[in-house]
Amino acid sequence: MNELDGILAAGRAAAAELMRETVALYRPGSGDFDWSTGTTTPAPATTLYSGPARVKPLTAEGREVDAGEQPLTLTRFTVSLPWTAPVPSVQPRPGDVVDILASPDARMVGLRLWVTGVQYSSTATAWRISAEDRS
Repeated sequence: MNELDGILAAGRAAAAELMRETVALYRPGSGDFDWSTGTTTPAPATTLYSGPARVKPLTAEGREVDAGEQPLTLTRFTVSLPWTAPVPSVQPRPGDVVDILASPDARMVGLRLWVTGVQYSSTATAWRISAEDRS
């Protein structure tokens, strides 16, 4: 192990200690539309990760937008997963979902975030995912 590997190991251990939320990262199923009944049968979601994470807002304010004539406030977050998290067989992508299942801050439980980007780096201390709250 060289000096950089030791520094990264210490940084990754410190980052893991900050991961106080429990999240589920998944890809929603697309579902099947039945033209004769006009209904959609939901398809099962694909779980990409479930476990500890750090969920941190990027700013204290959101951005208001109109989506389909509905006003929404977009608030951006960074979701950090452990460096040691298993690599999913399907890589996360925009449109995937992060649900916060547990947190010391009870106001965060039940928050649903939509993935907007995924960061990769061999020198990162955690696996970071950009996401937004669309409420």
